[in-house]
Amino acid sequence: MIVIDIDKAKAITKDRLRAERTPLLAALDVAFQRALESGSDTASIVAEKQRLRNVTSLVDTCTTTDELKALSCAAPVVEPAPEPTPEPVAEPEGEA
Repeated sequence: MIVIDIDKAKAITKDRLRAERTPLLAALDVAFQRALESGSDTASIVAEKQRLRNVTSLVDTCTTTDELKALSCAAPVVEPAPEPTPEPVAEPEGEA
């Protein structure tokens, strides 16, 4: 029977997540500098950088290897709201 050391698996997952987030943080640093230079809002960039920094803390709450495997630095997928269906426009009588 194979026994998995969950503490070792958590350490490996943290290392994986750190490696995964490094290029993402570098890209966000560039975006942050560009936003500062152009006077744009940086709030969303700062929030994403903080989310990436916090991703390794999620490992501590995992209790199974499946939960560890599911962790990723990828941004959470948000389903876009469906666009409202436009009401049909009645054509005025006499025009065709």
